[in-house]
Amino acid sequence: MKKIIFLSFVIFVNIFHSNTEAQELKCSVQILSQKVQGTNKQVFETLQNAIFEFMNNRIWTNHVYSVDERIECAFVFNITEQTSADEFSGSLQLQVRRPVYNSSYNSVELNFKDDNISFQYVEFQPLEFNPSTHLSNLTSILAYYAYIVLGFDYDTFSLEGGTPYFETAQRIVTNAQNASQSGWKAFEDSRRRNRYWLVNSLLDEDYSNVRRFYYVYHRRGLDLMDSKVEQGRTEIAESLKLLQEVYRDKPDPYLFPLQVVFDAKSDELVNIFSESQPDEKNRIHTILTEIDPSNSSKYEKIISN
Repeated sequence: MKKIIFLSFVIFVNIFHSNTEAQELKCSVQILSQKVQGTNKQVFETLQNAIFEFMNNRIWTNHVYSVDERIECAFVFNITEQTSADEFSGSLQLQVRRPVYNSSYNSVELNFKDDNISFQYVEFQPLEFNPSTHLSNLTSILAYYAYIVLGFDYDTFSLEGGTPYFETAQRIVTNAQNASQSGWKAFEDSRRRNRYWLVNSLLDEDYSNVRRFYYVYHRRGLDLMDSKVEQGRTEIAESLKLLQEVYRDKPDPYLFPLQVVFDAKSDELVNIFSESQPDEKNRIHTILTEIDPSNSSKYEKIISN
């Protein structure tokens, strides 16, 4: 009888632990609606609260997180148009931050903007999501980016550890192929810069070095710099060669995943290598101006300091 009672207690504790500590995301949500005139502004506050609850209270993985382990991210929706009483469109700016081991510094993993945000929302209507079907554009977008966030974060802790989450995001894209709203289909963006192309590129073997970069850069580079600065910086320098290989192989003409990397990392790279030795500065400057020419003026700061 004691064993049965003890087993029941363990099961209860595990269930309670899962229900109270399993949430993976610490997601802030902001709805900007200044460009929408003559409408009930209360609906945007209600929407903001609904998205906050959806992102933070849903269990996205089978892993148990403590409160301190939750992934910090920020979703900023800029609603620019109300096309009907319950239909809205605009953009989403997403940022994800990762703590660096044994420090108070948070590194930006992802800094991404989606300009194809459109959805229907009826005030106070529950936000429902089913990974097997496309119930609404809003919840599909939210869930898609939740799994993108998880995928990037897991990739920084283990080599291609984010694959299951990117695969789930890809299934959401597949489910949305008949959606009337844009952002889900390959042919909708000739420059391959929408939700379809983001996750398909991340799962494409031709872009595997981008994901390897995320692991080497964070786990073997940044996480080492609290105690071994030079070694950590060397690993980060080596990680850039992975991106250089992708750039030179050119899996497609647009190299969208590389742009995603540099939107998040360009400023941080300048800060890291501005403190290095002159020969390393020159070597890194050469690589960065080759593979990210749009930020070449920014990288001049590396060799000028």
